[in-house]
Amino acid sequence: MSTYTTDTEPERINRLKVVLVEQNRKGKWLAEQLGKNEATVSRWCSNTAQPSLEMLVKIASILNVDPGQLLNGKNTF
Repeated sequence: MSTYTTDTEPERINRLKVVLVEQNRKGKWLAEQLGKNEATVSRWCSNTAQPSLEMLVKIASILNVDPGQLLNGKNTF
C-alpha cells in the first residue's frame, strides 16, 4: 500500500484567467482574437497547458497588459 499522494490542483504558472476576469472578458473572446480554438484557451486558463512565449506576448498585447502580469502579476519589462 502506497502512502504517496498527489496534489490535484495544477500549479499556477500563468494568471490568464485572472486577467480575463479583471477585464470582464471571456476565453471565447480571446480565442476569437487569437484565431485559436476555445479549448486551447481554456487549457491555458486552467493551467493544464501553457502558451508559448511568443503567444504569451501576443495575448499581453491583445489584453493591453505587460507580459509579466500574465505570469506573476508584476511588471517585468
